[in-house]
Amino acid sequence: MNKRSTMPPPSASHLKRKVGHGFKTEARGMAVLNSPALNKGSAFSAAERSSLNLTGLLPPEITTLAMQVKRAYLQYERLADRITKNIYLTALHDRNEVLFYRLFSEHLREMIPIVNDLTVGRAMEQYHHESRRPRGLYLSINHMDSMGESFANFGAGADDVDLILATDAENILGIGDWGIGGIEVSIGKLAIYTAAGGIDPARAIPVMLDVGTNRKELLDDPLYVGNRHPRIRGKQYEAFIDAYISEVHRVFPNAVLQWDDFAPGSGRRILSRYRQQVCMFNDDMQGTGAITLAAAISAIRVCGTPLRKQKVVIFGAGTEGTGVADQLCQSMVRDGLTRAEAVAQFWLVDRQGLLFSEMPEELPDFQTPYARPAAEAKQWKRDGESVSLAEVIRRVRPTILIGASAASGSFTEPMIREMAAHTERPIIFVLSAPATSAEASPSELLAWTDGRGLLATGSATLPETYKGVTYVIAQTSNALLYPGLVLGSILSRARYLSDGMLAAAASAVSSLVSVRQQGASLLPQIEDLRGVSVTVAAAVADAARAEGVARAPFDDVASSVQDAMWQPVYRRISAT
Repeated sequence: MNKRSTMPPPSASHLKRKVGHGFKTEARGMAVLNSPALNKGSAFSAAERSSLNLTGLLPPEITTLAMQVKRAYLQYERLADRITKNIYLTALHDRNEVLFYRLFSEHLREMIPIVNDLTVGRAMEQYHHESRRPRGLYLSINHMDSMGESFANFGAGADDVDLILATDAENILGIGDWGIGGIEVSIGKLAIYTAAGGIDPARAIPVMLDVGTNRKELLDDPLYVGNRHPRIRGKQYEAFIDAYISEVHRVFPNAVLQWDDFAPGSGRRILSRYRQQVCMFNDDMQGTGAITLAAAISAIRVCGTPLRKQKVVIFGAGTEGTGVADQLCQSMVRDGLTRAEAVAQFWLVDRQGLLFSEMPEELPDFQTPYARPAAEAKQWKRDGESVSLAEVIRRVRPTILIGASAASGSFTEPMIREMAAHTERPIIFVLSAPATSAEASPSELLAWTDGRGLLATGSATLPETYKGVTYVIAQTSNALLYPGLVLGSILSRARYLSDGMLAAAASAVSSLVSVRQQGASLLPQIEDLRGVSVTVAAAVADAARAEGVARAPFDDVASSVQDAMWQPVYRRISAT
């Protein structure tokens, strides 16, 4: 972070140290231009060109960063499709780091889906067929004994790293298991951390935990560069994760560890086992749950009924669905319910229907807490052995309905009208993305609830007008929450990331919207993301201090957050 020494980025090992607002370097000539951390392109000053041996290597006109951003965006706009735009931004990132982050930070709403989300999933399908500049660390389950050497080769000291984002790429949004190409998920997510949350890119490491792949087309592809065997599971997998956590915590004891795109069982086991020993965060589980909680807090301000009195039906009991249930349930407990009372407010429906504790097939451990006793639905209508979503809505009369199933159109008009008949302000969140996978569209939900629905979607949606009122539909983008959450954890040097810190992040996001006007969004807009991150980080750091998990002292938390945020600006570069 800005107030501390900065590690030499792997692309610029000759980068010695910051001097005030600048750098000193031993690099000269093309070595400067080939380093994305040093390269300014045509923005190098006359003095820098002379001292760094750049005379004649650049056009004579000296331009500003703002002019470069304008030129880069014009080039970006001319590109025909999302994949080509992703490739362009990757190339820019590899060429000029500051220009990339400045461009990205000025166009977050437009570019987050290009840098991350489904587009990066499509791009990684071609990962092993393209020559891309390696970033981060690749750790193999077949070479566990070289893990320490790998971290040493990265060239960073114990206090030089703030965030490490790892994936084993088993459960990538939209494409599932994609082996070694999953490193692109970590790279894309870290880019958002920097653009939206001010995490210094030189102090963050993307990590690929390569345990193999079960995708036959990869195993059969002679160009595939990952471990060419099926995914290793069981005790060997657990030992690999244990070794990774132990080694990374030994080498970088202050770093926050993030987990992305793990299978539900793996991600939950890792989090349950280690979350109070190491500061860690699983965005698929905790991030999705917390941003949904933020939207629910806003909705409850509208309807006036406290969360502890809400009846929640969730369709889709995978990583996202159960993560949402966890966060809402914990909030109910904070609101005065016992754990058992809070769990009793949830009905989870998956592909086998309503989850029962006495189901023929054993439920995964992450679903078990929410399974209902079969006796309570003895008189309910059944389709064979299962109870459908429609029957659950008819019997339960939920006040909150959440879709996390990726089953397009699964919220039908009769279901929603049944729900709306029994609650004045039905809260309906369709989290499945992209929009083609959503359980219903906002226009349908507004019509079926006669404009009374309090809505949020997993995809960006244009405002909808119904009976003369314009409704701004909230997008439950995790990016509204995780950059500030982790920045606050870094600032406070939290020993672990507590439920209270997650709750503080959700409340902070919700506090940034006014819901007095009919049709107002339940969440802030993505355009305000960097400002949102400041508010969230301050709330999280305060919560860490209040709960006694903060290890770093700070006085004025708001100014401390602002000072800590890395800014995408060119700094003076001096020759050593």
